[in-house]
Amino acid sequence: QVREAGARIKLISDGDVAAAIEVARPDTAIDMMLGIGGTPEGVITAAAMKCMGGTLQGKLWPRNDKERSKAVFFAATGVTDGNLLRGVRYFGGGATTNSIVMRAQSGTVRVMDTTHRWNKPGVTNLSHHY
Repeated sequence: QVREAGARIKLISDGDVAAAIEVARPDTAIDMMLGIGGTPEGVITAAAMKCMGGTLQGKLWPRNDKERSKAVFFAATGVTDGNLLRGVRYFGGGATTNSIVMRAQSGTVRVMDTTHRWNKPGVTNLSHHY
């Protein structure tokens, strides 16, 4: 019936959080996602939807007022390639990563490409002589 109405259907076996985020992005042709998933995925998806001004209909059961907080942030970095983010790309002496960071209060969505250099002195790779 859905296809007869002219809608396209894409079945996914995993990556439900990324697929749900795609629904709220303005540059996609996706209007809705239906499915079932675990509570952790539901909470992560709800946080992303709140940051992007989207909605999620589901049954989530916060345990206390702290879990009902309006201060919602979402961050993800691609490890492997997906529809939402590219996976890590390695090059001689480093890697590049693709991330998305969102904040509900302002509705800000940032997509970042980051270059990591292994040989650049930093806090995590300095030699300490005591």
